[in-house]
Amino acid sequence: MLECSNHLMTWDLHLIEHPGKEVVGNMLGSEMLYTAQQTRALDHCAIHQQGIPGITLMSRAARAAFDSLLELWPQPGPLQVLCGTGNNGGDGFLIADLAHKRGIAVTVLQLGDAQKIGGDALRARQQALANGVEFRAFEGAALRTDGVIVDAMLGTGLGGEVRGVYREAIEAVNAATVAGAAVLAVDIPSGLCADTGRVLGAAVRADLTVTFIGMKRGLFTLDAADHTGAIQFNDLGVGPEVYAQVAGDCQRLELESLLQRLPARPASAHKGLYGSVLVVGGDYGMAGAAALAAEAALRCGAGLVRAATRAEHVAALVARTPEVMAHGVSSGPELAPLIESSEVLVVGPGLGQSPWSEQMLQAAAASGKPLVLDADGLNMLAAGRAIAAQRRDNWVLTPHPGEAGRLLHTASAEVQAERFAAARALWQRYGGAVVLKGSGSLIAGDGQLLLSDYGNPGMASGGMGDVLSGVIGALLAQHVPLPEAAALGVCLHGAAADAAAQQGQRGLAATDLMPQLRALLG
Repeated sequence: MLECSNHLMTWDLHLIEHPGKEVVGNMLGSEMLYTAQQTRALDHCAIHQQGIPGITLMSRAARAAFDSLLELWPQPGPLQVLCGTGNNGGDGFLIADLAHKRGIAVTVLQLGDAQKIGGDALRARQQALANGVEFRAFEGAALRTDGVIVDAMLGTGLGGEVRGVYREAIEAVNAATVAGAAVLAVDIPSGLCADTGRVLGAAVRADLTVTFIGMKRGLFTLDAADHTGAIQFNDLGVGPEVYAQVAGDCQRLELESLLQRLPARPASAHKGLYGSVLVVGGDYGMAGAAALAAEAALRCGAGLVRAATRAEHVAALVARTPEVMAHGVSSGPELAPLIESSEVLVVGPGLGQSPWSEQMLQAAAASGKPLVLDADGLNMLAAGRAIAAQRRDNWVLTPHPGEAGRLLHTASAEVQAERFAAARALWQRYGGAVVLKGSGSLIAGDGQLLLSDYGNPGMASGGMGDVLSGVIGALLAQHVPLPEAAALGVCLHGAAADAAAQQGQRGLAATDLMPQLRALLG
């Protein structure tokens, strides 16, 4: 399995607060994303190399979570702190102790056999008990709904499906939120896999998640957005020498830093400086897909945009976007001159899988030119039609999970269960850069793994992927290097959708992204 370096690409990347997905990361280590194992390694280094006692880290975590709780809920009402038997429970015991000292009514609801609690968690429990915090066993009763629930049950060490009393407790927490309770998750919502973002049977739906030492990659992809609420990060005072010892697994992208890499256009600029894009697609009944990709390429700054489509669709494309030079082509040989006069090819939007489609794909792939491959272009690649499975260093593949499953000859459910591994496997098999689309889109290329959590549920509508392929094609035409073009394109696409969704997610259309893309690029 490939490991990511602490120095990804040559770009300065930092955490930001994404619209609707607030992340506060103003401390060391907040740029990288880590697996649960890597986070444990960071913890081990902090204790054994930096010399910070484990109980000190636990106390700092409790203080950070408690301060965040009071910042969001200054009058929190009665606290119910659900604690497991591991170190996550230890954080919860100390949060309860802090609340009790502040005069806040608080009850610890213990899950699991308290006799199994040991180490720093036991010390934390004994401290809370000695200070008079009320403890009760969680026995499956309904939770109060007039205050804040603190989830300190399972943490990052969960290895399988949630069962038994823990599942009962998670379901009780979620039922209480429906009735009005607020929830703070300590480190990670219980039941959410820290490595994959997958719900392990059941997971807490939190309003706020406060995570420590290392940002867990599972907080930003797959099911996570439905469970984390806002995310706050605290490094607990761990020094940079600790982070130098443990390579992060992935890096979370920030649009502003990526945009800073695009040079300003000189006053003497002309269209020849910014490349030419050819969109190939739009078989019968699918002209709109090619039109969307072409318009997106135009709006993202390509100097010239051409479209090769069915002759019957030319008038519609020109009527919608007259700046796009639309051509009707009926065969591969007819496509050849357009390929020759273009620098970047975007193949797949509305391509279909007809004999015409095969000719278009075959001619484009044989040209050897930089290529963005999407939709049915990917499906034909997976099936070995018109183009054999191969590695190329100058193409970008943009599959959704279903297409990724076909490319890897596995089920889409398997792709979703291990999105990070699937993205790496796609890159290892096909080369270039690979965008695995979805909540928390992943970009794999040059042995690196990047994550963009821009975007929103309103993007679950037709045409969004066509726009993305055009965006990436335009960036490639403007000589943005391949992995960076994919990374910037994905972030731009999601951020444009977030901006458009300010008027509402329901009914968001792919065409709504066009003015937002232009505004973001400036």
